Amino acid sequence: MNRRDVFAATLAGGAAALTGMAAPSAIAATPGPVATPNWVTARDGTRLYVRSWGSGAPILFLSGWALSSEMWAYQMAALSERGFRCIAFDRRGHGRSDDPGQGYDYATLGDDVDAVLTALGIDGATVIAHSMSGGEILSYLEKRATAQRVARILFLATTLPCLTAKPDNPAGVPAAAFDQMRQQFYADFPRWIDMNSDSFVVPETSPLMRSWIKDIMLRTSLRAIVDLNRAMTSADFRGELGAVTVPTLFIHGDKDASAPLALTAQPASKLPKQAKLVVYEGAPHGLLVTHIARLNADIEAFAKG
Repeated sequence: MNRRDVFAATLAGGAAALTGMAAPSAIAATPGPVATPNWVTARDGTRLYVRSWGSGAPILFLSGWALSSEMWAYQMAALSERGFRCIAFDRRGHGRSDDPGQGYDYATLGDDVDAVLTALGIDGATVIAHSMSGGEILSYLEKRATAQRVARILFLATTLPCLTAKPDNPAGVPAAAFDQMRQQFYADFPRWIDMNSDSFVVPETSPLMRSWIKDIMLRTSLRAIVDLNRAMTSADFRGELGAVTVPTLFIHGDKDASAPLALTAQPASKLPKQAKLVVYEGAPHGLLVTHIARLNADIEAFAKG
């Protein structure tokens, strides 16, 4: 098995090592985002479940592929006690949010980010985007170049800028390899998670922590899993990254099998106007649970500007 085959077998964008638009359905449109306790209603009527802990400077956490806002528990619990308002929401089709069977594309997901920020009245947020969600914040910014709601962005274990091989991206993975991987999702997604879980964490990670991560993924809509993987693996955000002007930090592990450093954070970090790359030695894709203390300290320092 060559390097590209290994990578394609383990990639899960937002939680790979442990998915494209569906046919539209009739959903009543709403006039704009509406906030109620723990919920924001997006423009197409989809209800998004929101967690907001603490008070102070806002930090918005965007979740990786197949993972809900629960994934940020160890960051939000600590940072909400250190003078920050920590906000995270379940992407449509994930966790407690609605599963409308559509909207699993970056344009809609960017609008969902806007709905949450607008409904909650958030300005000057530090955004922490794990894996595939880097594309969500870039899609948000693409339509709102002058928006003041985002002050800085931390791309964590990113899948940016472009995963698929192209004439000008020869290091990418052939599209056919991703197609083959998605066929495994259709056949037995729980088995696929179990087979690919080891490289998401480190050997010292407890069995209970591993089970907790798998459980979050198993509660995600299979429609969302497949469509978002397709969207993530086919996306090319090189142009959008080059347009980013806010302070930008990339944190990535050099043992990330899901989004290898040389294909993702290294080239991506060269594109924004103000960007820095920090590499965690020995860290995998799930460094948010394997390097909790170090990551929390780096988020806190970055959020303080």
